[in-house]
Amino acid sequence: MAKIAFLGLGVMGYPMAGHLATAKHSVTVYNRTISKAKNWISEFNGAMAETPSKAAENADFVMSCVGNDSDLLDITVGENGAFYQMKKGSVFIDHTTVSAKVTEELYQKSQTLGIKYVDAPISGGQAGAENGVLSIMCGGDQTDYARVEPILEVYSKICRRIGDSGAGQKTKMCNQIAIAGLVQGLSEALHFAEKSGLDGRAVVEVISQGAAGSWQMSNRFETMLNDEFEHGFAVDWMRKDLKICLDAGDTNGASLPITAMVDQFYKDVQKMGGGRWDTSSLFKRLKVIDEIK
Repeated sequence: MAKIAFLGLGVMGYPMAGHLATAKHSVTVYNRTISKAKNWISEFNGAMAETPSKAAENADFVMSCVGNDSDLLDITVGENGAFYQMKKGSVFIDHTTVSAKVTEELYQKSQTLGIKYVDAPISGGQAGAENGVLSIMCGGDQTDYARVEPILEVYSKICRRIGDSGAGQKTKMCNQIAIAGLVQGLSEALHFAEKSGLDGRAVVEVISQGAAGSWQMSNRFETMLNDEFEHGFAVDWMRKDLKICLDAGDTNGASLPITAMVDQFYKDVQKMGGGRWDTSSLFKRLKVIDEIK
């Protein structure tokens, strides 16, 4: 049994921390909104702390799942940051999708403090977190990864070290780039089916069994056709992630024309008031554009 601090109890972090507690680890949670932490400890066998630094005291592993670069910096090296209370040799595991730049900065900082750092962004959405079947892509030293892998396996269906520090975040960028194109393609296919007078459900039943099939098609077509967009990763967060991808592409010279285009499409969705809709709302955008014509 490990002593674990878990920082951030959003739609992903809350069930992930719960899986760790259910697996009999000793878990102390921290969340900016204290009511969420209180709800968590009423549901699971664990404790709560008022600050990241207090949560991290004597922990073997400190895990985070927060919003963005600034949130991560705040809970690690901010005024009450966890880094300064972590014991020597303990490991910080970051599940947040952040820039490779901030990951590298925190990795280097961890080395000076005698602690370890593994970037471990996740994919699979809220359902994946709740069901314990996330995909986890990791970057960091091999020896550190070997220590954290048994912990991460508690809520993952696949967990892999891709390379050195930052490799996990760069792999997550690949994930978001691929999803952006897939969701736009699915949206256009369903839109085309409707404009052609076809039964979208019948179309998907057939094409999903061939080369066009994907997780997005199997899990999102029904809600898209039902005009329901409250089932997954929010557009606001996707745009945050795509900005990270596009900035990284500018740095490494990767050409990302589809990603840049879809990012602007999501900007349109935000202007429609859909910032909290899930990413499949690209279909809604096409329908609204069609109505305006």
